[in-house]
Amino acid sequence: MARPGRRSYGARMRQVAGQPNAATGKGRYVGVRVVLVAVLVLAGLKLVQVQGFQAAALSAKAESQRSTTIPIPAKRGSIVDRNNVKLAFTVETRALSVNLRAMRKAWDEVAAKNPAGGQNYETRAADAAKFIAAKLPGRVTEAELLADFRKTTSFTYLVDGVEPSIAEEITTAFPEIGAEVRAAREYPGDTLASNVVGLANWRMDDPDVSKHSLQGLAGLEYTLNADLAGQPGRYVADTKQGNDNVIIPGTERDVQPATPGNDVVLTLDSDTQYFLQNALADYVRQSHAKGASAVVMDAKTGEIYAIADDSTFDPYDNKTYTQSLMDLQAVSTPFEPGSVNKIVTATAAIDQGLVTPESVLQVPGTLKVADHTVHDAWVHGTQNYSVTGIFAKSSNVGTLLLAQQLGPDKYLDYLKRFGVGQSAGLGLSGESRGFVPPRNTWTGTTFGNLPIGQGLSMTVVQMTAMYQAIANNGLRVQPSIVKEEIRPDGTVVPKAAPQTTQVVSPQTATTVRNMMRAVTQTGKNGNSGTAPTAALEGYQISGKTGTGQQVNPATGAYSDSLYNITFAGILPADNPRFVVGIRLDAPDTTLPAGHSAAPLFHDIASYLTQRFQIPLSDGAAPYVPLVLP
Repeated sequence: MARPGRRSYGARMRQVAGQPNAATGKGRYVGVRVVLVAVLVLAGLKLVQVQGFQAAALSAKAESQRSTTIPIPAKRGSIVDRNNVKLAFTVETRALSVNLRAMRKAWDEVAAKNPAGGQNYETRAADAAKFIAAKLPGRVTEAELLADFRKTTSFTYLVDGVEPSIAEEITTAFPEIGAEVRAAREYPGDTLASNVVGLANWRMDDPDVSKHSLQGLAGLEYTLNADLAGQPGRYVADTKQGNDNVIIPGTERDVQPATPGNDVVLTLDSDTQYFLQNALADYVRQSHAKGASAVVMDAKTGEIYAIADDSTFDPYDNKTYTQSLMDLQAVSTPFEPGSVNKIVTATAAIDQGLVTPESVLQVPGTLKVADHTVHDAWVHGTQNYSVTGIFAKSSNVGTLLLAQQLGPDKYLDYLKRFGVGQSAGLGLSGESRGFVPPRNTWTGTTFGNLPIGQGLSMTVVQMTAMYQAIANNGLRVQPSIVKEEIRPDGTVVPKAAPQTTQVVSPQTATTVRNMMRAVTQTGKNGNSGTAPTAALEGYQISGKTGTGQQVNPATGAYSDSLYNITFAGILPADNPRFVVGIRLDAPDTTLPAGHSAAPLFHDIASYLTQRFQIPLSDGAAPYVPLVLP
């Protein structure tokens, strides 16, 4: 029980506090008024400071917080063949992303406000993962998406390459999911001319977001990237909390449209390219070769209708992105061509007036050149061969006898005229110049090797271009694979006119072309050429076979089992339309298909006559004697 004194004291104090006191009330009123005035003065001063001195800075800060510059990717130009068949084109895509920090914060707040609702970040992420996986079957799994949502980073990409319509469904259902505008490259032919066309994909290496775009990585996509890429645009828009993924509708402004890239028109014919790739692959299987390359070239213009290796990469399978598959061996890999190079000696000897096709030489079975003895491919004693016979039967000894009459300096001059050792100028990455040893390095045996196609190297394109000069009345036209470009406004921009070289006179070229018809000739008593299997019924064919020894990498010396098997042919010989060059890399020469590339030329020539409805020749090629009594 409380003491009475304690209660009296408390009661008294309460009573005194409750009594009015004039002096005390007036003082309190004055104090409150002073405080209010002071607060208002401070507020006014702050307002003056903000509006008068910091207005511009704060306005800019506010603007930066709600306005974002959005890049507009430029549409990459298409790559098409000579008939406007698309080999590469661009489609618009979306990359799905999520601001994990913002999403987690928002759904943690939802859970805190309504804990009984059972909705939180984890349930929302699970719903989103299930929805997205269902919309993109085969592209991403629910488990993969959940792993992304559970990352500790503040931001992550979820799926790339999503169709815009599907991305819109996803972002409508889940507004926290962003959809970044991107583009993807489509290659409808898959492996068709893939090591010519190349590869482009979306690159984000540059810290400048406006430069994120499709970039060429290989082939023409790489070498012509500047023409194909175009110029990106941009616009400014207000975004939710500065998030580029959520643009406030109707706020877009200051639009600078993107400029699309140019379309590139190639000289290739897709159907011929398809046939050539398959024919090479099939012949490699038949011949057990390590590989093969071939070129189909217009005899007059130097335009390449098809250029292929037996295998190439698949732009949709990054496991095939190897150097060997992505390189175009027909332009990047030089080789010692063997007897197809004898066209240089044949042409030079005719052009210099040293011989005619009917001239007869006594050709021994062997020839001593410095410390090296040259043999023919077959054993024989001294025989009388016409000049036509020397090349139709591919006599090494006979060729060197003519080369010796010509002399090394003039021979080297003709090599240069034919473009050997010079870039073909196609504009493809990795293009090789081939190799001709400098004149001041020649030894006594060098001139015993070069005329028969050893000791120098060339690519299949260069080899084909040599025969194009003979097919085109002596005028060598720089090979081309790009025909023209088409600007976004439809303006056609032809490629610069190709360089030309008059290798020999039209008369010389015609004489050599007619002489080389005997290569496909069938005759008795040694009067058959080396490639009767290249003959095509109804058409005159000029050509030349070749067998070049490869260097054994283990010994550094010429191998007795590894060869380059080559053929270069003109179709038709009497009215040239196409030139075809073929190389087989180390086939099994004991097999019929590995011994010669002539049967493959026959198949390619047969296809070309049908595809392009080439008129029949005016009669068969005349039979000529190759070996004389």
